[in-house]
Amino acid sequence: MEKIILVPSGLGLNLLYEGHIPGTFRAPAVLMHHGLDKMFPSCNFVTVPCPEYSPECEPGTDILNGHKLRQLNLRLADEVEAAHHRNLKPVVIGGDCAILPGALLGSRRQLGQLALVHIDGHSDFRHPGNWKREPGARPGAAAGMDLALVTGRGEPLLTAWPGIEGSLVQDDAVIQLGERESLLEDYEWPDIVGTDIRRITIFDALKLPDHHLINVIFERLNLFPEMPYWIHLDMDVLDSSEMSAVDCPGNPGLSSETLVNLCRELFRNMRCCGITVTIYDPDLDHEGTAAKLILDMLRSITNNT
Repeated sequence: MEKIILVPSGLGLNLLYEGHIPGTFRAPAVLMHHGLDKMFPSCNFVTVPCPEYSPECEPGTDILNGHKLRQLNLRLADEVEAAHHRNLKPVVIGGDCAILPGALLGSRRQLGQLALVHIDGHSDFRHPGNWKREPGARPGAAAGMDLALVTGRGEPLLTAWPGIEGSLVQDDAVIQLGERESLLEDYEWPDIVGTDIRRITIFDALKLPDHHLINVIFERLNLFPEMPYWIHLDMDVLDSSEMSAVDCPGNPGLSSETLVNLCRELFRNMRCCGITVTIYDPDLDHEGTAAKLILDMLRSITNNT
């Protein structure tokens, strides 16, 4: 049985214009409005309180809302840990992807070392080794840092956690699937190529039939057969022809059919310990079309009918 954890956060995203607040914080409520609770009628629903978004700099950090994100991720970790303690599989609905550290922290506390399948149209690998905040510039958005943070790269504020030695997940236990910007001349984080992270770009993924792509993912996971693994699903990995209601839509991307096939196989495996679903922005979904697609996908992935 699953535990549904709602995290109404946009803390990890930059504002688009003066006075803007990223709309991802509304995602859990809008998905509930469209029937998320009816899809999981026997599950326990919990909402993690989220600090108020601010575009202003915080003292002692170059990360936007950095201290607030630490608070939020510690609260989320408690809920994820509690789910594992009851042998429930957490389904964490964001919000933006800066909630990934909290999900992994809660799992690490209860389950020990983890692997990670990071499914995202971007590698989210910004860290001090490839980015420096210029004087007077806005703080960095943690939603572009989540993979770097959980592999131990970045400010201790979001990489050092109570009771955990080292990073939340080791490089060679990570599969990053879906990066679509790696061929650009101004690719932001080329140093990921020099890590032990198993990278499957969108261009490589689209060349493979679904069953072959699943096998490639499990080839890496099976190097760590004793480790549970977490799935991080950022909805911008979908092609923008199907999913434009995200912070940064793009193409090429996976089809919803392929994404469901992959995530269903991964989620239903006994080694899977949970999933984060992030970056849906209801402000860009006036007709509710994207919300309905996400719910249909979640139903198929989790086998809730």
